[in-house]
Formats: sequence, C-alpha cells, structure tokens
Amino acid sequence: MAVEGAERRVTRRRQRTRANLLDAAFTVFAAKGFGRVSIEEVCEAAGYSRGAFYSNFDTLDELFFALYRERAELIADQVTGALALDGPDLDVPAAVDRVTDVLLLDLDWLLVKTDFLVYAARDAAVARTLLEHRARLRRAVADRLARTPLPAVLGDADGAAHAVVAAYDGVTTRLLLDKDVEGARAWLGQLLTALLTDGGTARASRED
Repeated sequence: MAVEGAERRVTRRRQRTRANLLDAAFTVFAAKGFGRVSIEEVCEAAGYSRGAFYSNFDTLDELFFALYRERAELIADQVTGALALDGPDLDVPAAVDRVTDVLLLDLDWLLVKTDFLVYAARDAAVARTLLEHRARLRRAVADRLARTPLPAVLGDADGAAHAVVAAYDGVTTRLLLDKDVEGARAWLGQLLTALLTDGGTARASRED
C-alpha cells in the first residue's frame, strides 16, 4: 500500500509538472513566437530543469502538439455543445448565438497557432501531424452533429463540420490583424447563419 501511495504521488507530481510546462510554453510562445523559443527558455519560465522537460516531452514539437490537442478538444466541445439540440429541430439563430458566445477567440493562442502553421508548412512530417490533429477536431464536431438534425443545405455531418471549421479559420485570420474580438464574434455569427440556413444557399446562387 505504501508503494502504491508513492506511485500515486509521483503520478500527480508528474501531471503537475507537465501542466506547468505547458502553461509556461504557451506564455513564452505567445510572447516570442514558436520558432524563436528554446527548451531552456520554456524550462526557465516554468521553473524546471531540462530533465523535467525531457521526462515529459521529447521535443518542442511534441509539447506544442499537446497544447494544440488541449485547445482543439476545447473548441470541439464548445462548437458541438453549442449546436446540440434538446428538441427535434435546429433553432439556427439560438444555435449561432450560443456558438459565438462561447467559442474560443484567444489572441495569444492564435499567434502561437499561426507561428506553428508557418513552421509546419515547411516541414512535411510536421504538417502531416498537424493535419491529423485538425482532422480529429473536424471528426469531433461531425460526431456531435451526426446526432443533431441539420438543415439540408449542410449535407451530411462531415460537410457541416468542414464548413464550421472553415468559418472559424476565416474569422481568426481577420482577428489576428484587427484584434477586434467583438467584431470577430459578430462576423462569425453572420458566417454561421449563412451556413446553417437555406438563405445561405439562396444568396450563393444569386452570386454565381
């Protein structure tokens, strides 16, 4: 029993160390840019040695992907939770309001993610891993939407998930430039309303 107790304490300590490293890395990445940060700087910001780093991560890439996974899961939960229905029909205005109210629009995270996208674009192996993470985000959204009645304009749940993620990508690109979070939420609401209603199809047809 004493050994089991010690193992639990070690596990909790390791989890706390990992969480602290992730928090410190996020702060340093946001301030300096992903490509300009060393392992030593992350360790210094977290108050740990290189040994603590390497007991949790092999590389800065691996650490970043851990950050990405956390936020991807949060975004998936936010979007799919906001689109979940209590009844048989989708109340589009209410669903869009919920999405735009809760969706993560964090400037520091967008800076970190954009830095890493540029880095991944120049490294095929890193790009493949990032694409896999993005695919998991879309699948998480699609899995939830598959249990939700959708307007015909969206097609199947997978197509709807691609549309929702694309709308988010577009909004966050603008947000990086103008830093207008409230404007970004309003723009996202307009995009999702167009995507989630037949009106979006009608407008698109008139413009073709």
